[in-house]
Amino acid sequence: MNSALILFWLSVAFIGYVYVGYPLLLWLLTAFLRPPQEKRATVPTVSLLVAAYNEAEVIEAKIRNALALDYPTDRLEIVIASDGSSDRTSQIACAVMESEGRNRVRVLDFREHQGKIATLNQAVPQLHGDIIVFSDASSILASDSVRRLMTNFADPQVGAASGVYRVLRRDQGQLGYQEDLYWKYETFLKVQEAKLGCVLGAHGSMFAVRKELYPFPAPNIINDDFIIPVRVLQQGWKVAYEPRAVAYEEAHEMEGFGRRVRIARGNVEQLSEIRGLLRPLHPFALLCFLSHKAGRLFAPLAMIVLGFSNLFLRSPWYAFCGGAQVLFYSLALGGALFPLKPKFLRLPFYFCMINAALFVWMCRLARPQSSPDSSGVIWTG
Repeated sequence: MNSALILFWLSVAFIGYVYVGYPLLLWLLTAFLRPPQEKRATVPTVSLLVAAYNEAEVIEAKIRNALALDYPTDRLEIVIASDGSSDRTSQIACAVMESEGRNRVRVLDFREHQGKIATLNQAVPQLHGDIIVFSDASSILASDSVRRLMTNFADPQVGAASGVYRVLRRDQGQLGYQEDLYWKYETFLKVQEAKLGCVLGAHGSMFAVRKELYPFPAPNIINDDFIIPVRVLQQGWKVAYEPRAVAYEEAHEMEGFGRRVRIARGNVEQLSEIRGLLRPLHPFALLCFLSHKAGRLFAPLAMIVLGFSNLFLRSPWYAFCGGAQVLFYSLALGGALFPLKPKFLRLPFYFCMINAALFVWMCRLARPQSSPDSSGVIWTG
């Protein structure tokens, strides 16, 4: 058996496992190994923390949305942490605070822009709630979302919990349809992982952690919505996923190749967290980490190996496989240049875009004149 044939089928097996085999494996595992989780209505004291940098366009709507949440007002504080905003974010937030009362809204106005993690690290010790709910400024929370999320903390073994993210007005974004499908797929994976008690990462639009478990990550960390929950998991606590706790994002807020490049950098950074899953060993969490997180990072390389090895294989079957790849990448190129209809024809472009982001970041890193953003922040508002 020649090396091209081996590389071809190894690539097929790897890509197939990462995107199809792993979801099927999760489904089978959860069918037989579903540990019980206590869920019931509970109303602990909650601090809703919004780290904001230059969010003047959305911050008032965010605060009004938070004030309208269906949660006991005497057990919910709303805290806006302005990370040295140079626009009117702080002034607008303070005006709402004065009109609604300081007992409901607080503004922490940090004068110097330090980055999101540094802002969170300074804000958390000043919070009063037993549970911290983190949320992006651009996210709109369903009225019952916090109440739904808190049901998971009735289980004393749950240290963190994530809500679900949904695309709002997907037709108004260039890739809103594709983004929506992607997050539905991700939601399925997270729901299955949650049944094993090992959700890896959360949605930045809304996730919660017990205050005493907040890990105070290094300021240069990028993906706070991954690092915070996974470090809670490493301490032996369960991380839950609550699909009934819904946060919405406008489709256009989630678009942009630059955003994908920054996320790719964060995904590479996440690989260092594997050490905390080895000692002591967390078998299911390790399986999810290697399959869901690490597997996605190596999938682009497998795609290249698949195409290259196909060139050296001769038979009608391999000719068909090569033609299928040419068609797939042609659709990806067409989707980049034209608004293809029906919309599912742009799925190859979306798939290739999120995988190509890793290579773009690596190329940027290799250039001496460029360096990653020192703040390490992905601001999505």
